[in-house]
Formats: sequence, structure tokens, C-alpha cells
Amino acid sequence: MNAAVLHEFKRPLTLREVDPPKPGETEVLIAVEACGVCHSDLHVADGDWPQFARIVKKPLILGHEIAGRVVEKGSAVRDLHVGDCVGVPWLHWTCGDCEFCREGNENLCARQKITGVTVDGGYAEFVKAPASHALKIPEGLSSVEAAPLFCAGVTVFRALKQARISRGQRLAVFGIGGLGHIAVQIGCALGAEVTAVDISEEKLALAKSLGARHALHAASPDVAKEFRNRGGVHAALVTSAAKEAYDMAFSCVRPSGYLLVVGLPAENICFPPILLAAREVRMQATAVGTRQDLSEILAMAAAGKVRCQTATRPLAHANQVLEELRQGSVSGRIVLTPHGSVPSH
Repeated sequence: MNAAVLHEFKRPLTLREVDPPKPGETEVLIAVEACGVCHSDLHVADGDWPQFARIVKKPLILGHEIAGRVVEKGSAVRDLHVGDCVGVPWLHWTCGDCEFCREGNENLCARQKITGVTVDGGYAEFVKAPASHALKIPEGLSSVEAAPLFCAGVTVFRALKQARISRGQRLAVFGIGGLGHIAVQIGCALGAEVTAVDISEEKLALAKSLGARHALHAASPDVAKEFRNRGGVHAALVTSAAKEAYDMAFSCVRPSGYLLVVGLPAENICFPPILLAAREVRMQATAVGTRQDLSEILAMAAAGKVRCQTATRPLAHANQVLEELRQGSVSGRIVLTPHGSVPSH
């Protein structure tokens, strides 16, 4: 099968033929119809997250926003069948037995396997996955529409869910890229008053078209003042990987509000403890999401409340797409289609 393979950090992926994976008795083999290109893929490829660089399997097939059809299943698989449309997320496998799994926080499982990091992912024509962690895609969603929800969608959904965003609250989304434009839609669906912040006028226009009440250019010196004049925000969700975005977002959160950590800068983020204490700002980080979170965001999408803005590219363009991410020129989500055009489900 064709695959884009990482051999060394900071080197282009190699497009080559590799043997297709063989599913075990509890696994399924999936023909990949769509695989979203996530900013995390870029960090993995460049090895600039030291904590992850140590666990990256090499050679590695990247990709953890996968959607396709089951073409083969193991002898012990009962709940999935050949022909089913399924997705494979970042969370490839969890043990089900540890303290975090038992508490409903399987995304924190210490024994977890990670798609496109510790096991091969979806920049390929086929991928295998545990049947227990391959989720069915609802009718009405194509693979291209569904794929980005398996990371970008579920991550921002869990962040807003944990912050308990509700009708009438003020939400600011910093960074209107692959994750941010989905967060805008989820916030609007929850009834929040959403403000988008970005350095791109094009991305701000996209946010407004998706329901954002306000759109602010991040380079404006009055961004923090604008938020303070409205009483601050109940939650500021940062999808940007820029440290400056966190500095700005922190100053916009109302007392008792949430700073939601989603985007992951290479540098540490730091805030004065006296301001944290005086304003009781709560920082809440999000590690992708659980299968329950995935089911909920897929249901929202199937109901027409969330749509990821996508553009498709062939697998052979994987390196070019990663470079576009480096340059910050991607709006919405670029999805690789290893098997060519994708039928609707």
C-alpha cells in the first residue's frame, strides 16, 4: 500500500510502498478514505515536543484523524462489520482497568496507545485499529466531514464541556484554524456569545460566517480592553500555538472564568500567581477526548450543528500540507484522501 512515512525528525516524509497491516483477532482493517492533517502531526514530525519525541515509533506513519470503511475484521470482533463506516482517533487504545479509565477519563490512561505516534496512523491506504476504539460514523456524514472531528472536533468539544459553557455566557476563541472554527460552532450551538480572535482577516470573516457575534484582530492594542469593557469572558479557549495568544487570553478572562488550554506552544506559559489568586482564574487543559466525547460531537455534526470546513488533497501532497501548516496558511482543515475521491455515507 502507499504510505507517507516519517524516518527522521525534521525531514520530509517518504512516500513509498509498505506492506498493509494485518488485523489481529480483536482488530479491524480499515480502507482509509480521509485523514485530517493536524498541527500535532507537524509537532510529531519535527520532534519539537520533547515529551512525545521519546515515545514516537520510527519509522512511523502519521495521522490520527482517520475515517474509512472496514474491509476486514478479526475473529473476535462482533460489533463492527465489513462495510461499516468508522473513525480512528488519537486515542488508539486504552486499558480499561486503570484508575483514570475507571473514572471515565480514559484519555488520561497511562498505558494508552496513540494513533500516529506510538502506532501507525492514517497517512496510508489502510490502517488497523482495535475494534473497541473504532467508532461508527453516523449516517449523513462523509468520511471527509467526519475525519477532523476525531481530534480537532473532540478536543474543543471536551474543553467547552468541562468549562460548562452555557447559554448567554461569553466565550472567546483565540485562533480560528482547524480547531478554532469548530469551537466557534460548538459555542454558538450551546448558546454562548462567541468572539473570535485571530491575525487573519480571512479567518475572522470565516468565524463571523459561522455565527461568531464579534471578531477582533489580534494585532489590535485594544483587544483586552474590548473584553474588559464587556466584563471579561466566562471562558477563553486558546487553539493557537503562540505563547502570545495565551498572554492575551489570560487578560481577557473574567474573575472565576476559565482559561482553556488546547493549543500547545513549544515555550512554557506563565502567569503571575497574584493575578491567578486575586481573580480565581481557572486553567483547564484538555487531552483530546474520550469515546463518549467523540460520540457526542459526532451526534452534533450529524444533526447539522457542526461542520468542519475542509479541503481535500491526495496523499502525495502530505509534505506540502505540513509546510502550509508551518506557514500558518491553512484555514479550516486539509484532509488527505489516500484512495482518491470519497463517496458520501
